[in-house]
Amino acid sequence: MAKRKTPKVKDLKPKQLTTQELKSLQDLVNTINRAQLEVGGLESRKHSLLHQVAGFQGQLQELQKGFEDTYGKADINITDGVINYVEDEQANS
Repeated sequence: MAKRKTPKVKDLKPKQLTTQELKSLQDLVNTINRAQLEVGGLESRKHSLLHQVAGFQGQLQELQKGFEDTYGKADINITDGVINYVEDEQANS
């Protein structure tokens, strides 16, 4: 077997980031993680609020049904409470 005539070249590539580069990387990753955590919290709050809105809509439907049972088919102005009765179109024909 032949001997190597040229010396083996040392690997001159850096083995580690500088302290400043490592700190910059860690700070950026931590900032991303905090932002993602905050987004998760907001999504959780959004989910809870959507359930509340659905409950309020159900309460509104029950209230509207009660008004319809009491007053019949009518439009109610939510600002002043004035009831505008809907004319029965079949009675007009």
